[in-house]
Amino acid sequence: IDREKFEVRFHHLKAFTKGMRVVWTFQQTAPGVLVEIVHDLQFRMNLFAPIADKMIGDFFIHNIANKTLRCMKAYVEAGSNQAAA
Repeated sequence: IDREKFEVRFHHLKAFTKGMRVVWTFQQTAPGVLVEIVHDLQFRMNLFAPIADKMIGDFFIHNIANKTLRCMKAYVEAGSNQAAA
């Protein structure tokens, strides 16, 4: 967690995404907080990279990142509502 840059960084250690680096950047905007998620994955077997990119990138990463972001949003908003009460 980099509090000065408003970033959370992850480094995947296992499975198909082993070695992937992820950066979540948070930016305050008028309607709320804009979150940008950047994934950097270099496939270990270049021969399968085009297929793996579709399967892992389009399905797995997009799906998991969206679920994680929704859960984080619900958690943060629930905490802010309790603090305001």
